[in-house]
Amino acid sequence: MGTKYKGSKSEISALDAAIKLLRASDNLVSKMSNELSTEGITLSQFGILDAIYHLGPLTQSVLGKKIFKSGGNVTHVIDNLEKQELVIRKRGVNDRRSFEIHLTSKGKRTFKQIFPGQVELIKNYFKVLNNDEQESLKLSCKKIGLNNSGKI
Repeated sequence: MGTKYKGSKSEISALDAAIKLLRASDNLVSKMSNELSTEGITLSQFGILDAIYHLGPLTQSVLGKKIFKSGGNVTHVIDNLEKQELVIRKRGVNDRRSFEIHLTSKGKRTFKQIFPGQVELIKNYFKVLNNDEQESLKLSCKKIGLNNSGKI
């Protein structure tokens, strides 16, 4: 269902595109969140585990930017990951005022266990699009993101 707004053609087109993008995104987030909840972690927690697993130890501020969360929210998510013994905070070598977040061995095992299921879920979600359509979608999303935020 598109917008019921009675504006100009360009306004209606933009609103309809936004509605469809948001609904598709919400649907994917819901599916991923449901799958992750069976593992006892949230999508934000998974995002942090994923970033650290693939990029190495990161500061909380960098993690916040990577998963689009505020400082306070990232702190809360990391606190919960620490309670589950999936990550550990270590003082920065170059800046003793900051902390780097590291995966524990349990965190690495947990991520390796969960990640393949998420990859399969995402692959199945996007199988309605052929490779060219997926490439086009990626380029369109990047173009929108770069135009409106400066970085994606």
